[in-house]
Amino acid sequence: MEPRFSGRKKRHQYLEKYLEMHPFVTDDELAQFLGVSVATIRLDRQILGIPEVRKRTRFVAQDAFEKPTALDTHEVVGELMDLELNKSAISVLTITEDMVLAKTKIARGHHLFAQANSLAVAVVGAEIVFTGSARIRYKRPVYLGEKIVAKATVKTQRGTTFLISVHSKVDLEIVFKAQIVLSVQDHKFKRD
Repeated sequence: MEPRFSGRKKRHQYLEKYLEMHPFVTDDELAQFLGVSVATIRLDRQILGIPEVRKRTRFVAQDAFEKPTALDTHEVVGELMDLELNKSAISVLTITEDMVLAKTKIARGHHLFAQANSLAVAVVGAEIVFTGSARIRYKRPVYLGEKIVAKATVKTQRGTTFLISVHSKVDLEIVFKAQIVLSVQDHKFKRD
């Protein structure tokens, strides 16, 4: 295996930057990206004090679960990983056997939409939020076992109406996009 980055110091810099942008990648994925062995990645993480993916996920999730939204955390489709009310949110959904078409092993589209829509609702800091409209685009099929990382971002807010953009990716490839218009029924939403 030919390393992509010469020198440990430079590799450590790229490792930290990559994990900032992609906190949920596995050691195998990091090894492939950096062109080194999994053992080298584990050693690099240990030297840099970076926990393995399960602990990184748990740290991010603990912070996200303490913030109020219109949904309970178990109502978000996928696992809620990050949440900044009225700004952005991230969730991860792994496609399982019960989510795919039996013959092709392609995920049913409503699962991708449900992940995006529930994440959009969760990002709005209000007790009662409902979907007004959605413009969606499926970019490619998603298959059994693939992990979808969705990020919802508040684009605009006018009064009690929000425009939320959601991009869902498998690895670095966008597989689903949505523009969702949400309305807040009560005027007591949290402003951050």
